[in-house]
Amino acid sequence: MSSVQFDGSHTPAKRGGEDVDYQGRKKCETTNMLFLCDMQGIPLTASDPVAGNHHDLYEIKKALTKMVADLELAGISTNGLFLNADAGFDCAAFRELCGLFGIFANVDINKRNAKEPDYDHLLDEELYKERFAIERTNAWLDAFKTILTRFETTSRNWLSLHYIAFSMILLRKVNPEYF
Repeated sequence: MSSVQFDGSHTPAKRGGEDVDYQGRKKCETTNMLFLCDMQGIPLTASDPVAGNHHDLYEIKKALTKMVADLELAGISTNGLFLNADAGFDCAAFRELCGLFGIFANVDINKRNAKEPDYDHLLDEELYKERFAIERTNAWLDAFKTILTRFETTSRNWLSLHYIAFSMILLRKVNPEYF
């Protein structure tokens, strides 16, 4: 594995519960999670859920550390791994954190925050094109109606449903004739 795709997703939470708060862009209470997938779109790990009033970089150190630990448990080394992420993750702290884990962050430049071009962090456009895989993965996850809209009130149960969906996506990829 040479590169992974990284993105967050806000999910409406209809019954409230743990890690739920109002998100203005969605105009409802939501929960936010970060996802990491490989180049084929197979989900590898997810962060713990956080309240929807927080942006993707909220407690990023805690979230990325947990996700890297999950990869290491699975025997996947992060040393030399390329990570594609959208402009929402464009900050020096995130890039430095990735560097501590041996990950090369290929993050799109957030034009709203950039006062002048930062040539220390160039974007590899060809590698960045592979980021569509995480968007496709999010669409696959949306096919699971139990996680498209959160009705679970406990974060642990909702995260567990995601891991079941991750398993189903992997099984469909490994043996498509069966599904």
